[in-house]
Amino acid sequence: MSETTTPALQYRFDGPEDAPVLILGPSLGTTWHMWDRQVPELIKQWRVFRFDLPGHGGAPAYPAASVGDLVARLLVTLDSLGVQRFGYAGCALGGAIGVELALRHPERLASLAVISASPRFGTADEFRQRGVIVRTNGLDPIARTSPDRWFTTGFAAAQPAITDWAVQMVRTTDPGCYIAACEALATFDVRAELGSVGVPTLVLVGSDDKVTGPAEARTLVAGIPDARLAVVPGASHLVPVEQPAAVTDLLVRHFSTAWQPGYVESSTGQIAIPAAPVKPVLAAAPQQPPQSVPIAEIAPAAVVPPRTNGRPDPYDAGIKVRREVLGDAHVDRALAQADEFSGDFQEFITRYAWGEIWDRPGLDRRSRSCVTLTALVAGGHLEELAFHVRAALRNGLTPAEIKEVLLQAAVYCGVPAANSAFKVAQQVIKEETTPEE
Repeated sequence: MSETTTPALQYRFDGPEDAPVLILGPSLGTTWHMWDRQVPELIKQWRVFRFDLPGHGGAPAYPAASVGDLVARLLVTLDSLGVQRFGYAGCALGGAIGVELALRHPERLASLAVISASPRFGTADEFRQRGVIVRTNGLDPIARTSPDRWFTTGFAAAQPAITDWAVQMVRTTDPGCYIAACEALATFDVRAELGSVGVPTLVLVGSDDKVTGPAEARTLVAGIPDARLAVVPGASHLVPVEQPAAVTDLLVRHFSTAWQPGYVESSTGQIAIPAAPVKPVLAAAPQQPPQSVPIAEIAPAAVVPPRTNGRPDPYDAGIKVRREVLGDAHVDRALAQADEFSGDFQEFITRYAWGEIWDRPGLDRRSRSCVTLTALVAGGHLEELAFHVRAALRNGLTPAEIKEVLLQAAVYCGVPAANSAFKVAQQVIKEETTPEE
């Protein structure tokens, strides 16, 4: 694959060729088969297009760096098939793709349904931590615990075949693509842009979803101007699998009534769609408009004067890199502890260490982590070494590679220094790479 070529996605069509196209997007760790129970009913009105994420379901393993990258690949695929306008329903990561489509390519989207989704999925730290687990232990720990995240306890116990199927879907995913998808979710945050979503939107969530539950769904509804909420009782995160009939009925009702009027391009040409009637409320909803859910904001960067030598101030780039490498929690704690005495120092290291040095293109972050670990061993800075071991794991170094860095440091920095460093690194690696049961 050429570095300048956007790869297409693995896909399949079902339904009549002259029907309007309805796209179904999968969640992280699943394949297009998560929608199998919806397809027979949906193809009565639509030509259903399903796709696999990179490295999922046997798809080519070309990792995607962001949700925007996944959108670009989807559009390249659709363009090659002559599909210009469509409806879209997506679950979890698939829902994020739908919101990104509505924001960046509204002319392509006729109507939208987002399922088990959020304008920001947890915290960046959580997903980067999951990437560390997979890089160190493979996908088996994530696969074994996926039914706990995806299904209610009763469903998992009553449907062992579906539970086993879910585990196998994750196990057969390419680890590199899974890690890249975690990174894509870590950087996805459209909370400030929801008001720009201009298509009719169904927000659907399982009542027992502990991953992206009703609170996140209400945040979407509060932010999107033309959105309706549907809460499905007795369902967790993978609600299309756990409650297929309810989800199918809600999708049919939404896309039958909320498709924007005008011409919708099918896979073979244009067909006219009549003006949409007034939409019903799809779930028990309060009589008053939904209230905004308070959203925890990342601590804002300090206001600093622009540089006067013509170069852009590196502070903004520095705070971004610092958060990506060390994690939001660490940076928030450091900034919160800063006062009149230490605030200037925090600004200094953000601007120069992170904005000027760590953001330089000459070395990748893995290499910079190797250099930093060696320097900290040489200086005996064990407290700093601890959080830079965490940073090294987040930057893609494996525990085996960190061990090699410390062995090399033992030769040039001294055995006593390396001995202390091994003790610190061993504890951090154990904490960061042990899967949660």
